[in-house]
Amino acid sequence: MKKLFLFFALAILCLPGFSKKLPVPADKKATSETVALFQSMLKLQQKGIMYGHQDDLMYGRTWWYEKDRSDTKDFTGDYPAIAGFELGGIELGNERSLDSVSFAQIAEQVKAHYKRGGVITISWHANNPLTMQIPDIKSRRQGGTAWDVSSKEVVASILPSGANNVLFNTWLEHLSAFFIGLKDEKGTPIPFIFRPFHEHSGSFFWWGNKICTDEQYASLWQYTVKFLRNKGIHNILYAYNTDRVTSLEQYLKGYPGDDIIDMLSIDMYDRGEQFNAELDNALKFVTETALAKKKLNALSETGERRGMADWWSKVLLPIVSKYPVGYVLTWRNTYNMKFPGMSNDRKPFPDDFKNFYDSPRSLFLKEIQNENIYKH
Repeated sequence: MKKLFLFFALAILCLPGFSKKLPVPADKKATSETVALFQSMLKLQQKGIMYGHQDDLMYGRTWWYEKDRSDTKDFTGDYPAIAGFELGGIELGNERSLDSVSFAQIAEQVKAHYKRGGVITISWHANNPLTMQIPDIKSRRQGGTAWDVSSKEVVASILPSGANNVLFNTWLEHLSAFFIGLKDEKGTPIPFIFRPFHEHSGSFFWWGNKICTDEQYASLWQYTVKFLRNKGIHNILYAYNTDRVTSLEQYLKGYPGDDIIDMLSIDMYDRGEQFNAELDNALKFVTETALAKKKLNALSETGERRGMADWWSKVLLPIVSKYPVGYVLTWRNTYNMKFPGMSNDRKPFPDDFKNFYDSPRSLFLKEIQNENIYKH
């Protein structure tokens, strides 16, 4: 059934009305492979919705870093099309991320998924560069982390002329060094989607909309991208991101510009009955705007409603199928062997996830491998 759907979708792409001249990434110096990925993803979103999973290649509910293992593969027999990774802590020169994952192993799995023909997306929960400098923070749990929103001066402090600009430059040096190391066996830089400073519409992080101004947020984006480009890094597709919003005006507050951004994405978890209407509304204006701007789009974080057995097939799939959504990504399966009642045969996904997998609208790794997404 999936193959039949993809056949008709491919036929649609060949119709006279479909432009043969595809858009290109915002970076005018983007590598050939990065341009190919961008254009391949534009084509693929006409075929279906790629599935992504955060840290899927790093650990699962009951296992920790076993090469080539994946909770998605364990459950479906196939890898996710999109593999998500987190770099929080890289800015400090740490060996492991804020989730205790080895950066060396992350690099290893980025290369492995690229070689398989999959897509890589990277997030960055950077520490708070202002409050982590203060030794007597009251709350040690949140003090100095990305979630520390105790000061509204953070972003201003790291921009040019700010007290922590030199420190932030050091952080970007660590980040760029990691990115430069992401190359295949031939030395070719591996293209990936980078989604830093995410969920700006909320106030969960020090870059949130109540913690910094929209102008400061846009400047933070522009400064970071310029820094990385000046390092000769041209294999990144940059993803702009918000939490749940109800209007395009709200969505674009702080938008850093079309010359910076390659993807418009949104995060929205199912917290209750209003989710269906909210997601439907948001995807409509996000996908319409992405198409108008000739950008990619994604539901970059989502998650099921607790206690709803058929959420994947009865809630998520019908909504995302209405729009040309590039991919959906669900967050990590937290490793915890001590969880009450957990055993090694516990399922990593609910049974209904198989219905999502079997749908002709969902795309996993096997369905994109033959697309040669990194080649023109």
